[in-house]
Amino acid sequence: MARAGGITNAVNVGIAVQADWENREFISHVSLNVRRLFDFLVQFESTTKNKLSKLNEKLGTLERRLELLEVQVSNATANPALFTST
Repeated sequence: MARAGGITNAVNVGIAVQADWENREFISHVSLNVRRLFDFLVQFESTTKNKLSKLNEKLGTLERRLELLEVQVSNATANPALFTST
């Protein structure tokens, strides 16, 4: 009888070890995927900030050009004689 109990305990320990191994493997996979997701988000943030910065520069340039054109149109409207042939 003692021998049968020993086998049962050994089987239970084996099952517990296998379950523990599977849990650790699962946790390892989850941890790896979380790390990959984090790395992706960091890269995405960096790329997005860079692109937004470039767009902001272009928008600033366009705004300055528009202001210049508005001044030129305003001057032309105030002095139509500048555009008439003599």
